[in-house]
Amino acid sequence: MALKLKVSNIACEGCAEIITESIHVMEPETKVDVDINAKTVTVESEASEESIKQVIVTAGYAVKGYRSDSSFSQKKFRL
Repeated sequence: MALKLKVSNIACEGCAEIITESIHVMEPETKVDVDINAKTVTVESEASEESIKQVIVTAGYAVKGYRSDSSFSQKKFRL
């Protein structure tokens, strides 16, 4: 399955590496392409869309249009 996600807080190559490594921990053979300028992550994987989004959010990044319970809790306490 190919999935393209908008990740608004990608800022640098380090962000791209963290996202890529986090996804590879879940599924090592996954093809991941992070476009820093477009702030997108394209993933070719057998994993579910939900799983991929959760991994990215857990790594500290915001997937546009996705709000997990844990990201909501973190935002609530930052206010």
